[in-house]
Amino acid sequence: MRIAVVGIGYVGLVAGACFAEMGNTVACVDVDRRKITLLKKGEIPIYEPGLDELVRKNIREKRLSFTTQLREGIKHSQVILLALPTPPNEDGTADLRHVLAVVEQTGRLIKDYKVIVNKSTVPVGTVARIREIIRSKTRVPFDVVSNPEFLKEGSAVEDFMKPDRIVIGSSSEKAIAVMRQLYEPFIRTGNPFIVMDEASAELTKYAANSLLATRISFMNEIASLAESVGADVDKVRIGIGSDPRIGKSFLFPGVGYGGSCFPKDVKALIKIGERMGQDFKILKAVEEVNNRQKRSLIPKIKRHFAHSVEGKTFAIWGLAFKPKTNDIREAPSIVIIQELLKLGAKIQAHDPAAMPEAKKVFGTKIKLCATPYEALRRADALIIVTEWNEFREPDYEEMKEIMRGLVIFDGRNILNVQQLRSKGFAYYGVGRR
Repeated sequence: MRIAVVGIGYVGLVAGACFAEMGNTVACVDVDRRKITLLKKGEIPIYEPGLDELVRKNIREKRLSFTTQLREGIKHSQVILLALPTPPNEDGTADLRHVLAVVEQTGRLIKDYKVIVNKSTVPVGTVARIREIIRSKTRVPFDVVSNPEFLKEGSAVEDFMKPDRIVIGSSSEKAIAVMRQLYEPFIRTGNPFIVMDEASAELTKYAANSLLATRISFMNEIASLAESVGADVDKVRIGIGSDPRIGKSFLFPGVGYGGSCFPKDVKALIKIGERMGQDFKILKAVEEVNNRQKRSLIPKIKRHFAHSVEGKTFAIWGLAFKPKTNDIREAPSIVIIQELLKLGAKIQAHDPAAMPEAKKVFGTKIKLCATPYEALRRADALIIVTEWNEFREPDYEEMKEIMRGLVIFDGRNILNVQQLRSKGFAYYGVGRR
């Protein structure tokens, strides 16, 4: 099958590479000339495990190509995937400018039947709006399908190749047949191919991300209560996660969620509710808890240092919003670092993947270090913000030699409390006794 993917961010590039891997011919389109130039050379502008070799392999085998020209990309395609950004407006609503601009151009350019697939996260009713726009530009037959993505940054290639489910929003039997053929190689083990109406598919994406965000904020509230009553949130997590009605996923407390999806989608769903006259009180609380949680280590830090951190040096381990990505959008690390800088502290930070992105945000305000231990040199304390695996078993003896103060603020509860204290470290976690 011939496929055009318009918008080459996380979703678009992963989708393009994975569809090409299954033997399809994929043309990827993006207006960013620098990005396209890099990709043509096999250089990947994002950090995503396994993606670089997948892209390079399919470029070599001439199944994957890149262009800045929409006309060229969609000319011979049977399926056009829209994977464009929908960032939040100032009021929290989804900004559809990029999607609608491409849709208008597409309507003018198509010459034969196409299935236009929206993979961008968009408000309910957007597929209907896309259909109206294209219909106003052409008399060529076409179908518009909602196909929300459920990829996790850091495991996006694995998620795409082995999806939990495929959700298709369409009332067109012809379009559904095309989508079934497109995804058949990915669901051979029997994972569900779920067909529903377009509005339900659009709402499914927002509902899924908002429910996961709700679980995180709920556990962070439980962690706060655990600290107050002398309980251990890790034991509570295991106790409730063993209930099959609840499950074990997304029950880890920490310093809040970030990234490009959860914060944006929670805000957008609140706004969709407001538009329909519904006050989404649960999600407003989820957002409020998360904003507070990003600052939850600051009071502990201030108390430990007798309410003055001016001139103190803090090592930060982890800048990305989660491990296995270089994405620092809405990351708790940004809030924590900004708060400490305001208080007059100095920051020495390390992240295995997100250093270039952090430099764009902080410039020379913080010191970016090549290794975790370089960040610890003469530090008064260590703050762990992202749960990268390489931070889980540090060399405590080396840490004691190079740190000025032996105190750790573990924002992801990845270290062994008893082991740390036996080594002479003061330890502060999230909801831990």
